[in-house]
Amino acid sequence: MTLLTDAEASKYWNERHQQETDLRSGGDISFDEATNYMFYQRRLTMLMDRVGLHNNPVAPMYLLDAGCGKGYFSRELAKFGHQVDGIDGSEAAIAHCRELGGGPRYHRTTLSGWRTPWLYDVVFTVDVLFHILDDTEWARSTRNLASLVRLGGKLVIGDWGEDGDHVYGNYQVVRGRDKYLPLLDACGLRFDGWEPYRFRRSPIGLYTFTRIG
Repeated sequence: MTLLTDAEASKYWNERHQQETDLRSGGDISFDEATNYMFYQRRLTMLMDRVGLHNNPVAPMYLLDAGCGKGYFSRELAKFGHQVDGIDGSEAAIAHCRELGGGPRYHRTTLSGWRTPWLYDVVFTVDVLFHILDDTEWARSTRNLASLVRLGGKLVIGDWGEDGDHVYGNYQVVRGRDKYLPLLDACGLRFDGWEPYRFRRSPIGLYTFTRIG
C-alpha cells in the first residue's frame, strides 16, 4: 500500500481531529470511546511511572507532550502541578486544546520545528513518531526531541520494541530498537528499557531514555 504524502497525512489528521470524538481522534480508531479511555488510562499510568512522584508548586517539573493531539495527557499531567507544553501539527487539535484549557500551554508546530529557550525534565511522545512517514523527518524529529531533554532528564517514546520497521495501512510506520538506540545514543541518551502496553494485543510500548551527556 502506498503511504500518504506529508500533505495528505496532515489533511487526514486535521479532519480526523475535527470529526472524531476526543479520544478516538488521537487514539486507536478501531476502539470505541470507552475502550480508548481505558487505553489512555493505561498509558497515562505508565507515563506517571516515568515522570516520577516529584510535585512541587514552587519548582514544578517541565514536561513536553510532543504530538499532544487533543491534549489528554497534557491536561492530566498538569493536574499534578507540572508545567506542560503541548505541541501538535493539527490546527483543529490545538484549537480544541486551547478551548478546553486545563493548565498546559499549547503550540501548533511540527516535532522537528519546536524550539524553546529552556530544557525539559521529561519529553514524551506517545504513539506519534510512527505517524511520521518520511524517514528523514522522523530522524530529524527524534533528534530534536532528544535535544530538548535536560541533563538527567528523560525522553519517553511510544513505538514497537522489535528490530526492523513495519508498515500498518497507509499512515503508520513503526520503527524498532535498531533505529532508536543508535540514533539516541549518538545524542547522548542512555537506553533504560522498553515496556509493552499489554493492552488488546498491541505491539507498541514505551521506550525510556535518560540524558547522560
